Amino acid sequence: MSTALTTGRPWRVIALFSVPLLLGNVVQQLYQLADAIVVGRHLGVDALAAVGATGSMLFLLLGFAWGLTSGFAIPTAQAFGAQDFHAVRRSVAAGTLLTAVCSVALTVGAPLLSRPLLELLQTPAELMDDAVVFAQISFLGAGALMFFNYLSAIIRAIGDSRTPLVFLTLACALNVGLVIAMVGGFGWGVGGAALATVVSQAVSVLLCLAFVRRRMPVLHVRRDDWRVTRSELAAHLRLGLPMGFQASIIAIGTLSVQVALNHLGTDAVAAYTAASRVDGLAIALLQSLGLAVSMYVAQNHGGGRPDRILRGVTQATWIAVGAAVVLGALLVTFGATLVQLFVGTGSGEVVDHAAQMLAINGVSYWILGILFVLRGALQGMGQALIPTVTGTIELFMRVGAAIVLGSAFGFIGVAASNPLAWLGAVVVLVPAYLHARRQLLTAPVAPAVMTPTTPIAVIGPTDGSMTVDAVVTASIVLPGGMNTTSVPVVRRGRRVLARSSRARGRARG
Repeated sequence: MSTALTTGRPWRVIALFSVPLLLGNVVQQLYQLADAIVVGRHLGVDALAAVGATGSMLFLLLGFAWGLTSGFAIPTAQAFGAQDFHAVRRSVAAGTLLTAVCSVALTVGAPLLSRPLLELLQTPAELMDDAVVFAQISFLGAGALMFFNYLSAIIRAIGDSRTPLVFLTLACALNVGLVIAMVGGFGWGVGGAALATVVSQAVSVLLCLAFVRRRMPVLHVRRDDWRVTRSELAAHLRLGLPMGFQASIIAIGTLSVQVALNHLGTDAVAAYTAASRVDGLAIALLQSLGLAVSMYVAQNHGGGRPDRILRGVTQATWIAVGAAVVLGALLVTFGATLVQLFVGTGSGEVVDHAAQMLAINGVSYWILGILFVLRGALQGMGQALIPTVTGTIELFMRVGAAIVLGSAFGFIGVAASNPLAWLGAVVVLVPAYLHARRQLLTAPVAPAVMTPTTPIAVIGPTDGSMTVDAVVTASIVLPGGMNTTSVPVVRRGRRVLARSSRARGRARG
């Protein structure tokens, strides 16, 4: 069900909202690992390598789609925070139209570019055919992926981060079952593995649509809502495109680091791959916290609550730094042991290199935590320029450090490219947020008010002071012809909103 992030203790609201996001990231990584095991065991090393060869390219294009749809949901969160449900519906309509257009473009264009892009990445000839098949089928199903991401994003935008986790878990379980059937049972090869992912995503889209239809009336788009204006489309693109660009920047940076690693030999590549798998689980926590901050800030920004934004960002920063210190200590202490789970105990040099990388990243996680929180806060306030600039800085810092330091210091130099990229972004983010903070300090705080309501479908808490049976922002006509007006919220105790509604609330302060 929908939840207003404009009520409750900020740190608790953000932490609870981020937990399902973290679990979702972990579930995704686990099912990717399961896919790799099935493909490797049934089809052999070359098939597994062919699927792996498409990873950076898929991340480049599908990562852009993920960032794009996440950005489309920010205006929805802002409108929901303002309790402007008409604007919520129009935002959903605008985002849906843009997602459909981008899905068509990606579905038509990307399969045609698959082979040229793989050739540009110098994919080995013995892997090329399987890699092209896997990439083309994945891109043909890009529409299912984009709409699943978009539906999950708008559900999170109204404060529900648990429902997307449920559907993601179901999709992952279905995907694993289909991979086993299509690859191991039907013998469809790497194409079957790609098709399993597409089918599971499509089923998840249908489940999300059914859930929204039955349980989330606030997201029900009416006929008039589809008549979106050019300015509404532009507003969504202004936030979606930079977030998509940031995801693509990460992919480009990864490709550049891969080139630097290739020059250092097989052990360096294996060490970086093993360390990245462990590193990814740790980063997922901080990344989920950043997304939670983005949704929290968006709702409170739309609801006119700069006071809650200031407290929430400050508290989330401390949570991120504290979590980063704990995670860093764990990786520094147990990094080598964790890496041995992937490569065994016989690859001493690989384990040593990977442990060095985990130690370098681990002591720098506090920088990454600040980066995710502040960037999420600026995105939630609707700022697109600074997050885009910091993404570009990350790209150049990561590529430059990998090439220059890799040539001078070998593997340690390449491993240091990530913390240096984070530091370069934070140097810009901190003054940008401090500037936004000064503006928030002088911004007016919306008064806590509520309006008498008649019994309608429950769509969630009100503006942060009370929880009622139903929410209506416009004045209504009660029996007898009396027109209602907004009344102040009583901060303590209980009061009856309207005899006809029998709505009750509990003060939350």
